[in-house]
Amino acid sequence: MSLPQYITINGTSYASEKLSEAAKMQALNLQVVDAELARLQQQIAIAQTARNAYGAALIEAVKGKGDAAVAEKPKKPRAPRKPKASAAA
Repeated sequence: MSLPQYITINGTSYASEKLSEAAKMQALNLQVVDAELARLQQQIAIAQTARNAYGAALIEAVKGKGDAAVAEKPKKPRAPRKPKASAAA
């Protein structure tokens, strides 16, 4: 990474070429940290989008298509019926 021609610190612009080596190193460190923060913010946005999708899918599963499966309990199997006695006896 290279520094821009001018760096603004607390509202004051400084020419990069006139900064001390220590100041240049700190400015480069800030650039690296700013780039990492931007990358992490993108990761957060991706994770938040996934979380929203999972939340919507959960709501759909609970309230939507999953209602019939939740509302209906499986029926117990019936015992076989006894044969009717014949009236001719």
